[in-house]
Amino acid sequence: MVTPFRQGRFADLPERPIRPHRFFDTEPREVTVDGGQGWPATRAHVRVYGAGPPLLLIHGLMTTSYSWRYVFEPLGRHYTCYAPDLPGAGRSEAALAADYRPHSLARWIGRLQAALSIPGCDVIGNSMGGYLAMVLALARPKAIGRLVNLHSPGVPELRLTALRAALRLPGSKRVLRGLIARDPLRWAHRNVHYYDESFKSLEEAHEYGDPLATHDGFEGFFKYLSETMLNGPMQAFQAELRERQRYRLGFPVPLMLAYAEQDPVVPPLIGTVLARRVPDAHFVWLREASHFAHVDATERFVDAVIAFLELPARAPRSQSAPASQAP
Repeated sequence: MVTPFRQGRFADLPERPIRPHRFFDTEPREVTVDGGQGWPATRAHVRVYGAGPPLLLIHGLMTTSYSWRYVFEPLGRHYTCYAPDLPGAGRSEAALAADYRPHSLARWIGRLQAALSIPGCDVIGNSMGGYLAMVLALARPKAIGRLVNLHSPGVPELRLTALRAALRLPGSKRVLRGLIARDPLRWAHRNVHYYDESFKSLEEAHEYGDPLATHDGFEGFFKYLSETMLNGPMQAFQAELRERQRYRLGFPVPLMLAYAEQDPVVPPLIGTVLARRVPDAHFVWLREASHFAHVDATERFVDAVIAFLELPARAPRSQSAPASQAP
């Protein structure tokens, strides 16, 4: 029986994951994204797999397109999956002079869709990627067909206030750089959390840790921490959702909210708050999963995603949360 979120020793990590995947069978593409206001032209690395209508997969903070490794095959039977590395993550250019605030990054995602010729496609966003996709949908509804938000932040939290205060302390950036540079692979191992930690491997540690060991990779990561993950923009995001709810406008695109019942990184309570703000959303609780359910609960997550993406346009999109966690 798995003990949830029990992290093993880094020294015991296998070279390769215990479960095979198709990430290295995906087609790598390099595209130039005209980022528009606040962004220079940026080289983006994208992994492509499958056949069918386009489906954009947006990863979260400190991860990369590699995080989607287990869904390429099952989703690729139905869709052509496009999984970019966000700016400054993985193999994409950092654009360190750019504006990394949520609305600016959301606009970059829309420009990436244009560069890939997939505007208006369905989107799955994980963690920070789900938050950015919701911001994009609110700003430009025609950019997204249907949206799956897998366990995103988006609600102001005291810990984000504390993080911002800590990052403003003199020398904080240098200290963080030193902590990561001491052993980037161990840093990645310690800061990615799965319900079943046996999914980890040295392969994963390299995919997430190696970019952080570079100057641009660390600087991009720091910009996400200091510019993207802020309570101010999240307060504005919540205010916009409340305003839409007040006037019974609903969310501008069909939305599925999928949250794990337990998670040490993004509190599941955020899912209940978003469900309350967007009552027309389809809401799914995932058991025995983390906010990386596409890794540690792949089959259940993919089944829920495909069922949602294939719903008739006018089908109801709501599901009650468990009574113990109901909004």
